[in-house]
Amino acid sequence: MTQGNDDMSALDSHFAAARNTAPTPSSDLLARVLSDAEAVQAGQVQTRMASTPRGTPLAQLFRALGGWPAMGGLTTAAVAGLWIGISPPAALQEMTDGYLGPDTTVYLIDTSADVALGLIEEAS
Repeated sequence: MTQGNDDMSALDSHFAAARNTAPTPSSDLLARVLSDAEAVQAGQVQTRMASTPRGTPLAQLFRALGGWPAMGGLTTAAVAGLWIGISPPAALQEMTDGYLGPDTTVYLIDTSADVALGLIEEAS
């Protein structure tokens, strides 16, 4: 099956010789690699310059923020903030009372239509 040859000195000498001699590519190979790299770089520069869209400052801001996915998240956060600001949940009022104290004056501005109409009727 297997032979019990534990003499690794010949194998060690081969590995040592391989470590001492560094492989060097031929000059023809290096020239071909460099010419291919220059061709690829030239193609990328032309493509990037041709495909760079210019637009209005609003379009540039839109792209800088991340496009539609980011704008969807910003819109959701803005609507949620507006909703919580106009109609805060009861737990938020309790938490505010616990943090600031129950005797703190909190001003509430009611923007419902009947209050606005009542102010218009009183003014005339």
